[in-house]
Amino acid sequence: MSTPSRPEFDASKKADELFFDWFTRPTTQELLIDHLSILLADDDEAKGGDKAPATPPLAPPSPTMPSPPQSPTSPRDSPPPGIASSPRSPRSVVGDVSPRFTRKKSVEARKMNARRARRSAAAATEASKGKAINLPRFYYRNGRPKDDEEKAAEIEREIERVFRRFGGRISREDFPSVVKACGLPLYWKAPLFVACGGGDRQPVTSEMFEKTWKRLTTTCHDDASQFIWILTRGRQSYVVPEDFEFLIQDIIDTHPGLTILADTPEFQARYVETVIARIFFSVNRSWSGRIGTVELKRSTFLTVLSLLETEPDINQVMEYFSYEHFYVIYCKFWELDTDHDLFIDKTDLARYNDHALPPVLIQRLFSEAVQRDLKKNDGKMSYKDFVWFLLADEDKQHPTSIEYWFRLMDLDGDGVLSMYEMEHFYKQQVKRMERRGIETLSVEDCLCQILDMVQPRVSNQIRLRDIKRTQVATLFFNTFVNLEKYLEYEQRDPFATKENEGDSELNAWERFCQRTYDQLIAEEQMAEEYLEDGFDDGLDEELAALKSNDEDSPDLEALLPDEFDDAS
Repeated sequence: MSTPSRPEFDASKKADELFFDWFTRPTTQELLIDHLSILLADDDEAKGGDKAPATPPLAPPSPTMPSPPQSPTSPRDSPPPGIASSPRSPRSVVGDVSPRFTRKKSVEARKMNARRARRSAAAATEASKGKAINLPRFYYRNGRPKDDEEKAAEIEREIERVFRRFGGRISREDFPSVVKACGLPLYWKAPLFVACGGGDRQPVTSEMFEKTWKRLTTTCHDDASQFIWILTRGRQSYVVPEDFEFLIQDIIDTHPGLTILADTPEFQARYVETVIARIFFSVNRSWSGRIGTVELKRSTFLTVLSLLETEPDINQVMEYFSYEHFYVIYCKFWELDTDHDLFIDKTDLARYNDHALPPVLIQRLFSEAVQRDLKKNDGKMSYKDFVWFLLADEDKQHPTSIEYWFRLMDLDGDGVLSMYEMEHFYKQQVKRMERRGIETLSVEDCLCQILDMVQPRVSNQIRLRDIKRTQVATLFFNTFVNLEKYLEYEQRDPFATKENEGDSELNAWERFCQRTYDQLIAEEQMAEEYLEDGFDDGLDEELAALKSNDEDSPDLEALLPDEFDDAS
């Protein structure tokens, strides 16, 4: 039986470790610096320093007389090998200082100079650190302060004139005059009125406004920080959903395009919820539930809010505030919420879009992957969560939509869609297509096509950045999570795609709302006509045919009667 061989000992590696340990010790560093300073001083002395008196040249050694051996006790005083030493008489060096004493004194002086040099270097380093603190400031969280004192003085004079015109006290109805004098957007008026201490029966005095305006302008110097300060009254550097409620309610009360909501308080509450959900869906890219100055600056919200002042048709402001978009969202929710308690469960959601969602996805939707208040809502989906779901389902190219569906498909939450996770979702789609008698791709072929389409940087692992980098997010997610939309794509007419999309300036969400709103209005008009005629026979059948006769329906020919086939 052979004995196991002993591991080889690497002496050079061990020596390197010991040397590194010795070299990095503070005492070693100080010693090396001292010796380096001495060597540099010797070099300077040899090049241009004070030279010692020259001694007469020594005669070359006799070839027959060898050089005397060096004394082991005094190597410094012995001559180099091969040179004969010339004995010096004590009388020849009378009055000279001992060479050993002179060298010792020189070494001590050099050490002192080295210590002085180290102290000077340390002082220079500290001085440089002090200068770094005085660098010009380049980052301002609340915007760079403005030096236009003349403009600020003009604004203050205009504000004073407005308050004098109203007798020093301004109510909420007259407050837009103050907002325009300040140069702020019109619909900042209600939050600013409340920030100044105003209320339903409490007008704002000139002193109250002057105090608030001074605090606002001295701490916030750009639109984003000022908007957040006004909504939160300076209490925090971010806004939460509740901070928008008073602002949007004021838009409902005063915008000419929303007079239709004047007599319907229950619809007003839903409109407020819808707008807030859409704001956070588009602006709150961090999914934190809080919007700070950075996210607000990167978004279009403040620009869109300013457009409300000049656009009387609220439906032309398609981002956030469109009434038609709100109507579509609420009608979709109302169809699923059978008990009308403003919550839907798994059974309700299963009926969405003609049972388009696979069961495994419905289970994930009612997890905490994309819903924050699931436990508080007794395991049901709230109206706000449904708004996010519908936005994500109809426009899967939106950055938040991509993150939404990626979170749902990432079962283990490791930030990677593995082959197992994609196979897990696609098998559900295959089963449902087989029940309908639809020919399907095998799992292997489907995953190969997906990988060729996405081209992930890491083989067989799809990350969020891989999907965002490409323009195939819609097809990618529909393949796994929405059977109806997947079949629509597979059965599409490639030559009529652009015609069906209509205006290329509209995104997928806006086209969906436009199409669905027209359909809902047509259904209502048809219902009114039947009621006016006094009968409702066949109403349900015609409404069902109208619903299915959508331009994005996967099989329009199946809706035609048999006689059309015979005629053709």
